[in-house]
Amino acid sequence: MTRRSMLITGAGAGIGAAIARAASAAGYRVGVMDADEKRAREVTDTIEHAVPLTGDVRDAADMAASVRRLGDVHVLVNNAGILRTGPLIDHNPDDFRLVMDVNLNGAFVASQAAARRMREMGGGVIINIASINGIHPSPNCGAYVAAKSGLIGLTQQMSIEWGAMGIRVNAIAPGFVDGGMSAQFYANARVRARRAGAVPLGRLGTVEDVAHAAIFLASDEAAYISGHTLTVDGGVINSVLLQLPRE
Repeated sequence: MTRRSMLITGAGAGIGAAIARAASAAGYRVGVMDADEKRAREVTDTIEHAVPLTGDVRDAADMAASVRRLGDVHVLVNNAGILRTGPLIDHNPDDFRLVMDVNLNGAFVASQAAARRMREMGGGVIINIASINGIHPSPNCGAYVAAKSGLIGLTQQMSIEWGAMGIRVNAIAPGFVDGGMSAQFYANARVRARRAGAVPLGRLGTVEDVAHAAIFLASDEAAYISGHTLTVDGGVINSVLLQLPRE
């Protein structure tokens, strides 16, 4: 059986590792890419049909090399990202640039490398892991909000430019996910309970919730979906009035 290939950036832990596990279970050959070679290998050692890849998503040469090593790239998942917090009035400009460079520019560089191969293949799928912070702002996360907002806009732009090449491009906007970069926040029991209580479904999300959405968007069942941002948040972005009772 010829396996479709999925390349996942930032796949050494958290949401990226969960997508890698789900992709392997769904029958994909998985390119597990991470800036940390040890973490990439730790993930590939636990799943079948996986290739460890190391590189910087901001570096066009690194991304082109990863694409060449994997060969056919049917699906790219842009998951690599970083977070720097603090009020904008005091935000270190270098930190702001770094967040924008990894989370937004890195997704563009990776997408461009994969799209060039997909064009040769006659099509493919790109999935950008955005955030509900790209839809609504959040205190003390200004750089992250700006980058994820830009990523949603980039998703729409790529979808209209690359659709004629058979490339579908969508985004996923996770909400309060208990894992990845957010794990440190939910180690605080008070924060964990307060945030879970604010979600209409009554619980925090899991990395597997996001992985299932990615596998769907990559599948033929989503063949007519492009330029869309799928929120995976338990309904939280629609819950403002729930937090403001009438009585």
